[in-house]
Amino acid sequence: MIRINLLPFRAARKKENIRRQVSIFFLSFFLIFIVLFYYNINLNSQIFNLNKNIETTKKEVAKYKKINKEIASIKKELENLKQKTNVIKRLEKNRFEPVRLLDTMSMKIIAKRMWFKSLKSDDKTVGISGIALDNKTVADFMTRLQNAGLFSSVKLKTIKKIKVKDTNLKSFQISCNKISLVKPKPKKSNKAKKK
Repeated sequence: MIRINLLPFRAARKKENIRRQVSIFFLSFFLIFIVLFYYNINLNSQIFNLNKNIETTKKEVAKYKKINKEIASIKKELENLKQKTNVIKRLEKNRFEPVRLLDTMSMKIIAKRMWFKSLKSDDKTVGISGIALDNKTVADFMTRLQNAGLFSSVKLKTIKKIKVKDTNLKSFQISCNKISLVKPKPKKSNKAKKK
């Protein structure tokens, strides 16, 4: 009978298996290292891009803040211009009112029987101070003012007896409330609505 010693073959196979396992371990470790290295490079690239985007966004925000400040200043200037144009429009609308008021006063005054000392006017009232020969003259003047169509009410504030060069006269003060000059818009008739 022939005997064959198989122990060295098994030992060689065992060494080969160990060598293969060690090489697979180092190869897998090397592959994991390469994957992690690539992943790290990729993350660094993303971080760099995000930081770059943050910087550009900050620059854009600063630019837009500057634009917003300019817009705010332009809006403020527009508001000032609107206020000025409103004042101009109001002045334009009311520019004939003083002339109309003085014309009415000169037409309604009772000649050679009364005189004005002062005439004060604001948006809603007119204050008249003057001298008249008697109470009837003041009453007639007040009636004329009431019928003029410019005032909603005419009120006598004071009337006093004064002496001027040995003549008894009456000093008076009258307050008048103005009627608004804004005319209401005409209403459409029912016939116009039916059409």
